[in-house]
Amino acid sequence: MPESLIAEPRTAKANRGHRPGLSTHETLQMSAASDHFRPSIDGDCATITLNRPERHNSLDPADLAELRRLLDQVEGQPAVRVLVITGAGEKTFCAGFALDQIADQDWKDRPFERAVERLEQVSVPTICALNGGVYGGGVELALACDFRIGVDGMNMFVPPARLGIHYPTSGLQRYVQRLGLNVAKRILVACEKFDAQELLRIGFVDALVPADGLTDRVSEWGTRIAALAPLSVQGMKQTLNEIARGTLQPEEAAARIEACWRSNDHQEGIAARAEKRNPQFTGT
Repeated sequence: MPESLIAEPRTAKANRGHRPGLSTHETLQMSAASDHFRPSIDGDCATITLNRPERHNSLDPADLAELRRLLDQVEGQPAVRVLVITGAGEKTFCAGFALDQIADQDWKDRPFERAVERLEQVSVPTICALNGGVYGGGVELALACDFRIGVDGMNMFVPPARLGIHYPTSGLQRYVQRLGLNVAKRILVACEKFDAQELLRIGFVDALVPADGLTDRVSEWGTRIAALAPLSVQGMKQTLNEIARGTLQPEEAAARIEACWRSNDHQEGIAARAEKRNPQFTGT
């Protein structure tokens, strides 16, 4: 399986009459300050690849700060409509925080929580392409994404109770919100190891594919989502997440609903349906 799910961008002339698709290359760029990440933008899809396969793509404090910076870059690209998070290599998506640095870390600074929260707050839909096993904090990173696509033969294990660690409350809430209380207890309290089929059954992954089919499946999902109206997609993502967290502000949600009714994209969607053509949404 290739180490990057999305090809590196190449320059192309902008076509104002055509919505950039995953197959349409743009001149947009992302840059990483560390070779522990491989970022790219291809059309309306951004990809951040965790690039430490020899360390199971584990993350140290500097990596977590860099991840937040890369997510800020994604937010600064208005043409981007989907973000993919994946890992380099064929064995592991992410093993979470680097275990050899746990003892030296000042956890009051909340480095892992801040990175995961920033990922969850990204406005565009996020797809976690699980290229292999996922462990420890890597599971929480995956849960912060909107969708998760895994590969046959992967597994998941979260070992804090074996290390005398109590995960932060925000992380535990995310497990319960995404997977339910009983499954969260199986993962965190019983330290159960889950194989690929069980991960599909409990809803941790939305789909399982052979390893050599991951790129195509992620591209299919990304293309479908990117073709939808951005104001609707991003607005409903925000509202749904707020409902799940219990932080919904009804007035702000009502404003997002009203903005969609008044948008050019709403008019375009109605016109495209009447004219039996694909809509060309602009996010306005």
